[in-house]
Amino acid sequence: MIEKKKKYKLSDFRYQLPKKYIAQKPKQKRDASKMMVLNRKDQSIKHKKFSDITDYFQKNDLLILNNTKVFPAKLFATKDRTDAKVEIFLLRELGDRLWEVLVKPARKVRIGNKLILSDGLFCDVIDNTVSGGRVVRFEFENGDFDNILDKLGHPPLPPYIERPATKSDKERYQTVYAEKRGAVAAPIAGLHFTTEIIKKLEKKGVNIHFITLHIGLGTFKPVQVEDLNRHHMDSEYFEVSPGTALAINEAKRKRRRIFAVGTSTVRALETVNVSGFQISPKKGWTNKFIHPPHEFKIVDGLITNFHQPESTLLMLTSAFGGYKFIKDSYNEAKKKKYRFLSYGDSMLIM
Repeated sequence: MIEKKKKYKLSDFRYQLPKKYIAQKPKQKRDASKMMVLNRKDQSIKHKKFSDITDYFQKNDLLILNNTKVFPAKLFATKDRTDAKVEIFLLRELGDRLWEVLVKPARKVRIGNKLILSDGLFCDVIDNTVSGGRVVRFEFENGDFDNILDKLGHPPLPPYIERPATKSDKERYQTVYAEKRGAVAAPIAGLHFTTEIIKKLEKKGVNIHFITLHIGLGTFKPVQVEDLNRHHMDSEYFEVSPGTALAINEAKRKRRRIFAVGTSTVRALETVNVSGFQISPKKGWTNKFIHPPHEFKIVDGLITNFHQPESTLLMLTSAFGGYKFIKDSYNEAKKKKYRFLSYGDSMLIM
């Protein structure tokens, strides 16, 4: 769907989201969330459960999911000599034991500080970043750093979840098909899927393929300019495999429907679009920013959650579903007491 060529501004994506609508915990069962179904053709809205998702697929449809895996990126340390408490949020590995991180409180962490995480594990602050972060070098005697993180790290829950992470979050803030480690934020639309739903879709004849896009903290970064053309997305690493590219091209050639799970999946697919409706396999970095108006080349259906006001995720969803239709659906969601954001309810746009 192509949005009418109005020039939208940041303020067009502002709406009131009281805290009572923000899900602080996931549903007991992944597929027990509500699902709002939007039909772009007749502008209808239906209210379902996510467990009904299989009813909307047919044989030979193509479903594409993001198989990125969230790693426990949040660590807690003390400053050498002062014992001041410091929170470390891992953003990106720059080299062997070298990481770009965010620290809190930032004003107390300076170049030359040593941050102690446990016996035999510490990091030295060696540089500042232009975005206000730090570059640190981890030092430890034995073991693999990923294994160390799995033991000491905490799930990197979004800032709007106002509670400490628990052991259950390690499982629930992760899709059941997560495979490739590298994200610091979950592809939240995929959190509703269960292995049973995936098997049911496969049994129905739905073709399932994967892309990888390692979601960074930029997914929560607020847009701060009214002119959307001046906003720059943080770059994120992605991969579209030859197998997935082949499946997409075959589906387009045979006019079969293609569904994407999550805005991250859409961004990866829109990045690799080469010419017309054909794509080629690709890996690299993308800072693709999608907002209305935008002509989508690949995707016919989108599964997503309800997003924050003024967020890039809401802008992409509005570009796909139609600005007014999405705005009306969000008002409807609040009336029907839908749960918003990462642990909230889902939306299927067709």
